Amino acid sequence: MVKVIKDKILIRPEDIKPSSKKFDILGVLNPAAVRLKDGRILLYVRVIERLKKTSDLKYYYVPRYSGKDKFKTILDKFEKDKVEGEDGMAIIFKNNVKRLTFISHFRRVYLDKTGLKILKIEQKPSFFGTKDDGELGVEDPRITKIGNKYYMTYVGLSRREGISTYLTESDDAMKWKRLGIIFGEQDKDVVLFPEKIKNKYVVFDRPEGNFEFSTPHIWIAFSPDLIHWGKLDAVQLSPKHKDFNRSGAGPPPIKINTGWLQIFHAVTRSEIKSFWNSVKKMFGYDVELGPDDYAVWAALLEKDNPKKLIARSRVPIIIPKKKYEISFEGKKVVFPTGIVRDGENILLYSGAGDVNVTVKKIRLKDIMKALDSKED
Repeated sequence: MVKVIKDKILIRPEDIKPSSKKFDILGVLNPAAVRLKDGRILLYVRVIERLKKTSDLKYYYVPRYSGKDKFKTILDKFEKDKVEGEDGMAIIFKNNVKRLTFISHFRRVYLDKTGLKILKIEQKPSFFGTKDDGELGVEDPRITKIGNKYYMTYVGLSRREGISTYLTESDDAMKWKRLGIIFGEQDKDVVLFPEKIKNKYVVFDRPEGNFEFSTPHIWIAFSPDLIHWGKLDAVQLSPKHKDFNRSGAGPPPIKINTGWLQIFHAVTRSEIKSFWNSVKKMFGYDVELGPDDYAVWAALLEKDNPKKLIARSRVPIIIPKKKYEISFEGKKVVFPTGIVRDGENILLYSGAGDVNVTVKKIRLKDIMKALDSKED
């Protein structure tokens, strides 16, 4: 685990006003981050809103975006005798299809040049779903600047496309042109590299299916135009992916002298006793992470061939252990999604406990010290 120079909560649910009186703010989390031309840092923060009233004697109610260009929500209602049940966050139909009782959009948050102080929080939705793009919500954005353009990947939910990853572009990180789906259902954690490699755009992504021979993990893909992706291949950050129940790219990778530094999240297999014994020996205290707890890791990959691993942290560089990193359900979560270079340091922006947004200032040299040679 690396030393964190500065660690603070930036945004809590009470800092955000609901988009209407029919919603409560459930959580603010998983921000995209980018430094603007004037030096300020801009976040796009995922805001989760839940209906105050999800049912009455006869119906269940669920939200949906219905606008073409403007922010607009409507409520779909379903007769209770046609619904199998409700699990608190979704209603479940008899064919096992679900509809969420919450919905997500993004708010812009402006930080000062240090990246540690809030200047302004926009109190209206800044980026949201439409009837044709993320009608059931948009989630977990990542922003990469390539040349003079900003690109944001995000997860969109819909009745037709399920859970897919979309791409949008902008000249100023304010007004966005939606480019559509780039990865299909259950392919998430898509992060763009900030430059072409061998004249191709590159992403890390994380496909996931219901029938698995290995746990969900990071893949790589290449494109001539940012729209059509191919040459997909798995990235081996763990031997046969044995260390993790799941893993995925956090914020976009950053280029350093020795290669591409990728901060990633992972749910570590809690049953590997030898691993946790080594963690205890290193940190000097017991670390208890369960099967749903997310910690932060780091890996270094080759500049010209970023699917090739040079080194990886042998243990997490950040472990959730603070009260604000624990969710309502008791999950311990640090989920990094935004990164900004700050001289010889990085500013790492994360969702904490699926509720809050945090920033951690870390020395790059400390992260590099935590990297170990790759395992065979």
